[in-house]
Amino acid sequence: MTQKLTAGVHHVGLTVPDLDQARRFFCGALGFDEVGGVPSYPSIFVSDGAILLTLWRAADPLTARAFDRRANIGLHHLSLAVADDAALDRVWEKVRAYPEVVVDSPPGPIGPGSSTRHFLVFIPGGIRIEFATPFA
Repeated sequence: MTQKLTAGVHHVGLTVPDLDQARRFFCGALGFDEVGGVPSYPSIFVSDGAILLTLWRAADPLTARAFDRRANIGLHHLSLAVADDAALDRVWEKVRAYPEVVVDSPPGPIGPGSSTRHFLVFIPGGIRIEFATPFA
């Protein structure tokens, strides 16, 4: 067996058009804690205790182009884990009602015959996020 050279995700960095908007979504809607940042960059770091997200403001948000997941190389979406179906339903109710969230795919099986459920949204600022129950 080959020895693994990595041990999971350290953090995920996302470029956002508005740091305050991103902070309100992650900390206000999802309960993340703000755990740091680099004011001169500018950025904030948020965590749910299991994952660290570094949120970096685009240099010029007015001229920044949104990521096109079908045409660009890079992060297609970020998937956040939830504990179970009940947790997924609670997150769905909160996230779908959040201002400026656009539903991409409502809750349902992750694939044909799968008991794993998920949903996908575009959060304020345009980043595509998935919420998913554990693989079964």
